[in-house]
Amino acid sequence: MTKDEAKLAYGLVSLYAALYKKVYKKTAVVNRYREKWAMQDVIDSVGYDRAKTLLEYYFSVSKQGHPISWFFYNFEKLDIQLQAKEEDKTRRQIIMSKTKTMVEERDNEH
Repeated sequence: MTKDEAKLAYGLVSLYAALYKKVYKKTAVVNRYREKWAMQDVIDSVGYDRAKTLLEYYFSVSKQGHPISWFFYNFEKLDIQLQAKEEDKTRRQIIMSKTKTMVEERDNEH
């Protein structure tokens, strides 16, 4: 692991700690050195930006305690959920746009 990769992994572990503190109003007990390696695996799998998005999404779902180990074991499932949510949002926007156009056309006819 290069220094730059380590910085990214430490940054995500720090983001986890900050999100944890924001939600639970207490400091998370995290072994940063050990978790750095697991976070690097997440980054290698989905990329830094997606890993950051998944970590933020993890704290938006209702999971009691938000353990970091659960995130490491289930980030792929979270990724699938988030992709489905994003696709559904896009699909709904297209449907709303088409519906708006149809309503406007119908109003113009009358």
